[in-house]
Amino acid sequence: MKQSILRSRPLCALWFIWFAAIGQAAEYSVGALADAADTITLEQAVRLTLERNPELVIANQETKALEGLTQQAGLIRNPQLNLESEDIGADRGLGRERFTTVRLSQVFELGGKRQARVIAGTLAQEVASQEAEAKRLELLGRVSNAYIEVLMGQRRLELANEGMQLASMVVDTARKRVQAGKVPPVEETKARIAAASAEIEFKQAERELVAARKRLALLWRDDVPQFIKALGSLETMVALPDLDTAIHNAQLNPLLLRSQKFREQREAMLELEKKRRIPDVQLSAGYRRFSQSDDNAAVLGVSIPIPVFDRNQGNVQAAYERLQQSEAEATSVDLRIKSEISSVYESLQAAQMESETLRTTILPAAKDAFQVARRGYELGRFGFLEVLDAQRTLFQNQILYLRALGNYQKLVNELERLMATPLPDRLAAVQE
Repeated sequence: MKQSILRSRPLCALWFIWFAAIGQAAEYSVGALADAADTITLEQAVRLTLERNPELVIANQETKALEGLTQQAGLIRNPQLNLESEDIGADRGLGRERFTTVRLSQVFELGGKRQARVIAGTLAQEVASQEAEAKRLELLGRVSNAYIEVLMGQRRLELANEGMQLASMVVDTARKRVQAGKVPPVEETKARIAAASAEIEFKQAERELVAARKRLALLWRDDVPQFIKALGSLETMVALPDLDTAIHNAQLNPLLLRSQKFREQREAMLELEKKRRIPDVQLSAGYRRFSQSDDNAAVLGVSIPIPVFDRNQGNVQAAYERLQQSEAEATSVDLRIKSEISSVYESLQAAQMESETLRTTILPAAKDAFQVARRGYELGRFGFLEVLDAQRTLFQNQILYLRALGNYQKLVNELERLMATPLPDRLAAVQE
């Protein structure tokens, strides 16, 4: 039951994030899928892409690299071992004595610098994690849109095939009427030209479908698609939330979360630069060996920089300006996402209305007009031009409906990407 639902409502890759997160996704063997299936579902395409696409590898590796930098930021500095020997080869007659000093020194960071570095590094890691999540959402949207292109290509090929069959039927009718002496032979010639045009349209649809299948397969690095048919329907409609709800849900968008984390990271960097104004203390301890008198002595030392000229004021100013920059960036991202949601929302409403009008009004009328024209031509009531015009009108409106459906589904994907959450009724469909 669950798999049939997935196949009948496959047109949003973004619900897969939620579906996998609650642990209810069906288990698939990616390796077996790549080798065996003649058909593919959107969920399978998503799984393959998430496992194999190199863009996600790049984003995840950056996050892991920052994990290492955070670990490094929390380490204590290594101590130093110094060995000194003075007056080697000096003339002892002058009262100078050779001595050797062994000293161990350690720098002690004051003001909480190490903890501040760890906090800044952890926040940088969280920024990279949100960037990786944004890349994942963007990639899921691309998979879903490429999958829609395949479904559109399959449907267009079906329509082109139906057009060829209808054109062939018109040719047969024209030939019979010519043989009966009811119309001149030129009408059969026109019918054959129309049939040839329908065949060209079919070949073009074939080429476009091949290209769409290859674009989809390349997302998981398959040069040659291993599937023949993509399963799914383009005619699934969704209930849109109100605009305010959509904008509120956009607070989960990783781009927005990334800008917020980036601002926090800049705050941590400013705090770190302020703490760096506090000088560190270097303590040293050791012993000195006097070779002539055979005596030993303890050696202690303290080293403290005096912040007279360099008080790290330039780095503090730079960190402050970058904090202001990050705050402006967070505001800009928030406004951009809200603007995009508003634009997509209006486009979705228009696309839904267009699809519904084509489905309920225009297409039925175009089909009826073609059937009437073809039947009338068989009975000698209409000429061939009327049949050809009705056939072209039907095909053009079928293509318009197909494009409207594809545009609608892509807009749904975009809205869900901006909200970073699936629409409610799609969640319900997955839960069934």
